[in-house]
Amino acid sequence: MIYDVRHVTRYDYGAPVAVNTCALHLLLRSLDGQTVLKSQVNVTPAPIRTDERPDMFDNRVTHLRIETPHRELVIEAASRVRVDRPPPPMAGVTPTWERVTADSAEAQSLAPDSPALTLYPSRLIELFDEATLYAQESFRPARPIFEAALELNKRIKTDFLYDAKATAVTTTPRQAFANRRGVCQDFAHVMIAGLRGLGLSARYVSGYIRTIPPPGKARLAGADASHAWVSLWCGEHFGWLGLDPTNAIPVGNDHVIIGFGRDYADVSPVEGVILSSGEHELDVEVDVIPIPE
Repeated sequence: MIYDVRHVTRYDYGAPVAVNTCALHLLLRSLDGQTVLKSQVNVTPAPIRTDERPDMFDNRVTHLRIETPHRELVIEAASRVRVDRPPPPMAGVTPTWERVTADSAEAQSLAPDSPALTLYPSRLIELFDEATLYAQESFRPARPIFEAALELNKRIKTDFLYDAKATAVTTTPRQAFANRRGVCQDFAHVMIAGLRGLGLSARYVSGYIRTIPPPGKARLAGADASHAWVSLWCGEHFGWLGLDPTNAIPVGNDHVIIGFGRDYADVSPVEGVILSSGEHELDVEVDVIPIPE
């Protein structure tokens, strides 16, 4: 499947902004069954300096600085990507989760795909007993890791309510778990907290998912959204396998990856510092459009 992905972010500032320094996680990567055919970012007003360099996970990060006074900032990322992932493995043939836990603890590498990088608490994901015990209900002794993870993935979808008004970007996994509601970021954070509490390595994945309108309804331009899910290390042979707790499915060809991190803070789409005295309004439009091959 080939997709055209368009992600537009608009900031309207209440007062003129003199200087704007940003780091953007918006450029797609070629990996894990997806091949980037093109990916670029356009910014208005034009930056005086733009450069791209990888972070610790090899994500493509665009750094820019704007010194033209402005009251509106528009960031448009446009990409074309081919996605052709193999189906996930049969869950029952993956190693036991206890074996993977032991292997994760012994990992020596600090390469971008090493399980050692996402085994411990991070800036936005603390470990707490409630999440660990919740995950443990699926991770019974000697159970194959992917089989247990698929069950946990499904339980989160069943037990938690998707509610865009219930949480904010600053909501902690502990709060989302207690309220049993939130959005994809919250569900991913909760699942990761539970998995890490069991000694397993789990990454936060930022990206997009193709949405399909109801039968007979036209697709609304700009109605798609950024998405987040979980990548679980399942041992040397099986590597990293994706799970989407918002939809209770393994990651497939409807998912498009931007990057990986320990949590949302590592891959937030736009992060920066401005020199201004006013507040701002934010508007985001996302389109994920399938293109016939």
